[in-house]
Amino acid sequence: MSEDKFNINWYPGHMTKAKRMMQEDIKLVDLVIELVDARIPLSSRNPDIDTIGKNKSRLILLNKSDLADERYNDKWVKFFEEQGAYVVKINARSGAGIKQINNVIEKACKAKIERDRARGIKNRPVRAMVVGIPNVGKSTFINSYAGKACAKTGNKPGVTKGKQWIKLNKNLELLDTPGILWPKFEDQMVGLRLALIGSINDNILNIEELAVELLKFLHLNYEGIIANRYGIEENEDALINLENIARVRGCLLKGNELDYSKASFILLDEFRNGKIGKITLEFSE
Repeated sequence: MSEDKFNINWYPGHMTKAKRMMQEDIKLVDLVIELVDARIPLSSRNPDIDTIGKNKSRLILLNKSDLADERYNDKWVKFFEEQGAYVVKINARSGAGIKQINNVIEKACKAKIERDRARGIKNRPVRAMVVGIPNVGKSTFINSYAGKACAKTGNKPGVTKGKQWIKLNKNLELLDTPGILWPKFEDQMVGLRLALIGSINDNILNIEELAVELLKFLHLNYEGIIANRYGIEENEDALINLENIARVRGCLLKGNELDYSKASFILLDEFRNGKIGKITLEFSE
């Protein structure tokens, strides 16, 4: 991927308010549960959350791990564990990995639970703040974990606008928070990766350029995957690959001109839904 064309800076006003709210509420919780997208685990972490939750136990959930390359999922687990976090690979939509979480929370909060017992405090629930950037699957995770629809879900960034406490059982309460990005992407590659997985509104992006960047990355790192999916002869030139995808999928305008925009949307949609294959966009080493 090349970063020279991309300068993504997207920070709606409600995100400033959400960050302030998190800074106020962090003192109420014992644990920060952070969802990241397994396809871009580092780029889908908000660095503000490290600062806000620096003195709290941390659990990182590699969500959408079913869409990511399993070789790299394992490497990312190791990477975050070496930083002192607890890590679980999950697929919030299907519920895969969800059952492991209770045991991991007990381990992560063992010191807090023992401290309560020593003070004679019994049955005080662990309180956890659930955080993550837009469209990473927080609401879907909460609903899957709770076994009921207690948080709104949607496939557009910014569905959760305000905070809400959710009592899962007598031992655990979750504080849901709105997804927040950060005001400026210092590394434009981070912005590009976020755009590719759908964490930035497509309406403010150049979809054709985004598709070309994805095709470049796939040719370099997953050679043959585009040929297999679309039945085309893969070319080193990403634009030629996009043109061939447009022809194969019948993306044509009047006069048989290629509809680059339609082909780009098809490519991005099929990448985001895992139809092209299990793909990780960034690597831990």
